[in-house]
Amino acid sequence: MTPASEPKQALDKHFLPENQLLLNSVGEGIYGFDLNGNAVFINPAAERMTGWKNEELLGKNIHNCHHHSHADGSHYPQEDCPIYNTLKDGITREITHDVFWRKDGSSFPVHYSSTPVYRDNKLIGVVAIFRDISIQKQTEQSLRQALAQVQALSERLASENHYLQAELADKTGDVDISGNSAVIRHMIQQLHMVANTDSTVLICGENGTGKELVARNLHQLSRRKDKPMISVNCAAFSASLLESELFGHEKGAFTGATSRRKGRFELAHQGTLFLDEVAELSLEAQSKLLRVIQEQSFERLGGSETIQVDIRLVAASHHDLLKRVEQGLFRMDLYYRLNVFPIQVPPLRSRLDDIPELVGHILHNLNRKLGKKILGVSQKGLQQLMAYTWPGNVRELQNILEREAILSQGEILHIHTMPTGNVTASHSHLQPQTLAEAEALHIEQTLKRLNWRISGPAGAANVLGVPPSTLRSRMKRLGIQRLSNSN
Repeated sequence: MTPASEPKQALDKHFLPENQLLLNSVGEGIYGFDLNGNAVFINPAAERMTGWKNEELLGKNIHNCHHHSHADGSHYPQEDCPIYNTLKDGITREITHDVFWRKDGSSFPVHYSSTPVYRDNKLIGVVAIFRDISIQKQTEQSLRQALAQVQALSERLASENHYLQAELADKTGDVDISGNSAVIRHMIQQLHMVANTDSTVLICGENGTGKELVARNLHQLSRRKDKPMISVNCAAFSASLLESELFGHEKGAFTGATSRRKGRFELAHQGTLFLDEVAELSLEAQSKLLRVIQEQSFERLGGSETIQVDIRLVAASHHDLLKRVEQGLFRMDLYYRLNVFPIQVPPLRSRLDDIPELVGHILHNLNRKLGKKILGVSQKGLQQLMAYTWPGNVRELQNILEREAILSQGEILHIHTMPTGNVTASHSHLQPQTLAEAEALHIEQTLKRLNWRISGPAGAANVLGVPPSTLRSRMKRLGIQRLSNSN
């Protein structure tokens, strides 16, 4: 008897002929093993999946042919094989994470079971049934990747929504800069020059001048306008919390960090990050900020992964940063990194000509906010507004108009109360003794504030409520000398 005929006789002994047609027709691969672990039956589906032919495997140890290694290529001992363990203990096993190796040296993921075969209650062999689950694994992997992307996008959108909702809560939605004075035109020209670069911009100006509004205009003029602009008020957080706000944190990074949170730098990726009141950063935070500007990378608190970002940085401060450097409160290297393109926002007292346009713009937004239909400010009220020196700048103007708008019942707004903290108080030491002296002092202060302009909407005559000819006459009578040409 030839060696090839012996497995065939074993096959005829263990499997009934009427069942062989069924075994040959199924789509799953089927192996039959004797008690020595040698193949006694191999169906056509198994041949197609493995590349091993029936005649090549019958009577041989199949483990050494198709199950010799794990998926990573490491050795797979036969004594660890679930199929051969079933030969020992007669226990059925089902395996979902394994690979079989083809004749050409490639592998494929399989789902298989090893089932004992008994005759007269005596174990005579094992049947292994397997199927190729490559497509299933690829689908699962694709789904996992898609889910990870969706989760990452959902996390980013949720974080951006959280921050942007807070950012927009007090915004009117209109970021246009009102005014046509020379100083404002110069500032807008600077914005257009630097907007489409990625250069860092430092916006300087007094409190209330609208530095954040300038930053938003800069963002809207840039090629990053379709990406978010994320703002951070550096003065609103303690030193410990600010670092978490800027760089984010991992779960468990500190007490209360119950989940991972992205920082403002990460949220501003491909957009603009606006650091307001940057002078309030601690020296430690300044050091980390400098590194991010230099390398465009950082780590979250409690994390070791380096995160790369692409941001346009805009900073603002009402402090003189160079003086802060001299005082040891601000890093010199960070100052020079931020001061690439400085923009000075002028105080309102230096652009009183813009007040009528500013008033119209603010009232338009207040009508929308308060549900009012205010058409404008009375002539007397406008004169009051233009005669004031505005230490609180545009923010103070907004507050006064909003307060008056809330109290107003008509379409024309009247200014009932103006703050008393006027620049004229600095001249109180003169103690004028007569009405004429007081009148002369008031006219002279108004003229100086308006650069000695007499006529026109922003002229002193309009502010004082008298015709230009009357003002000139009083100036002559009171001996007030003009310091420059007037209109």
